Amino acid sequence: MESEKPSEGRVVAFIDIGTNSVRLLLVRINPNGSYKPLTKQKESVRLGDKEFIDRILQPEAMQRAVIVCKKFVELARAYGAEEVIAVATSATRDASNKVQFLEMLKSEANLEVCPISGIEEARLIYLGVSSGLRLGDSRALLIDIGGGSTEVSVGGDKQYYFLHSFNLGAIRLTNMFLPDETGPVSMERYRMIKAHIRRKAALVIKELSRYRISCAVGSSGTIENLARIAFVYLHKTGQENYDLLGYEDLKTIVGDLCALPLEERRKFPGINSQRADIIIAGAAIIETLMEEMGLSEIRVSKRGLREGLLVDYLSKSEFSYMITQMSVRKRSIMQLGLACHFDEEHAHTVTRLALELFDSAQALGIYEFEKGERELLEYGATLHDIGKFLSYDNHQAHAYHIIRESSLPGFQPEEIEIIANLAYFHRKGTPKKKHPNLAGLEKSSVKSVRILAALLRIAEGLDRSHTGVISHVRFYIASTDTVVLEMHARKECQLELWDLEKHKKFFTKILGYNLQYKTIIEQGAVPFSTLEEEPELEST
Repeated sequence: MESEKPSEGRVVAFIDIGTNSVRLLLVRINPNGSYKPLTKQKESVRLGDKEFIDRILQPEAMQRAVIVCKKFVELARAYGAEEVIAVATSATRDASNKVQFLEMLKSEANLEVCPISGIEEARLIYLGVSSGLRLGDSRALLIDIGGGSTEVSVGGDKQYYFLHSFNLGAIRLTNMFLPDETGPVSMERYRMIKAHIRRKAALVIKELSRYRISCAVGSSGTIENLARIAFVYLHKTGQENYDLLGYEDLKTIVGDLCALPLEERRKFPGINSQRADIIIAGAAIIETLMEEMGLSEIRVSKRGLREGLLVDYLSKSEFSYMITQMSVRKRSIMQLGLACHFDEEHAHTVTRLALELFDSAQALGIYEFEKGERELLEYGATLHDIGKFLSYDNHQAHAYHIIRESSLPGFQPEEIEIIANLAYFHRKGTPKKKHPNLAGLEKSSVKSVRILAALLRIAEGLDRSHTGVISHVRFYIASTDTVVLEMHARKECQLELWDLEKHKKFFTKILGYNLQYKTIIEQGAVPFSTLEEEPELEST
């Protein structure tokens, strides 16, 4: 019998009208609080082109932005968007003719736009970027280089501690120092740009130095493109990864970019040719900030203001608890589970049982677990059944592919693989070392999958009836080669015990102990045939 089709929820569009680009994020927000990005769009319009000398938005630039915004609004309406939330940043807020531009957007694109302050821009960028980071109690320095301004913030998982906006941007500085420049950029000119940045940023850098910062994260097209150039141009080996930009790499590529005339720069390995004219000024900002802050590298995030608009929207909705009370990683897992309409009660039951098994095994010392494995078991257990969203048959394989292909902010790729494989191996075949799913994993990750799957398979079986009949579990040692699984049950649980029998062999193979079990129903102990002699219960 098919379940009732869930309500489709509401579609909301978020538009960021920047100095260089206009960005769209279109999202369906489901009734259960999960959301699904429907599309992300970005168009370069150069709204701030030739603006920053006389503070006037040029007619051609305004028209380019209006055309793109009109297209984005039409796209949003085609998806059934009920709300379109649009903000404008540096180029608009600094322009003396911004009222004219806002009226053009309203009349020609049917779009109401709110110009935001630099501090509000910094706050929204913090929300967007931090929503994809696992920071915990540590504090990160976030840097976003736009066309007209650069926003910096310091914050952790739950809150920011510092926000600031500089009138320093890739287009603004290009207009100031490299107007109509088509030839190479001399080192003397480049140093002039950096000196200007240093003067403008001096007081804020002094303020930032008071914070104990654990890492630096950069966002925006400028930083993303510099990271890609560093990877492609410097012939880095291994998996393609533009997630880091090193200071030494940055200095190398800047020197080589400056030596080229504009047309040759457009052909530079890894560069976005549309950024070739402003990339040097943008690089000067990040290089100077890295020098002044003593940063050897900066992590790169693809999140930014438009994602911040979404987080801000959700934080003001009935689903605010997902933003305020959950870590980034927990929120990622719950979002995916909810999006797949998982059986939340069953998922929580299996997760609780799996963690009790883990904690008990760890306390007894029957296995030496690695740091972080408990958390990965928790998330694998939470998502183990999400493949049923597609069909029951082979749902473990469906879950595996859904998890692998999902964006899970806060997780490393190897961690996502472990979680996906736990979902895959929660039923049917066991994780043999040469299984194709495990071929690309590190040996330590394969080991994690095997031990955690042994616990998850038992936990899942102990809620076979999806009634939460087993309320509590623990291991205790019966002899040098045998452990007993003690289960507290609310009623008879023959179906769960039958399922448990199937997983004893794999448990023994992985942990090296024979597995016996007993149950306690209410106040009476009921031994089972797997126990030749009922061992004495340890006190609790």
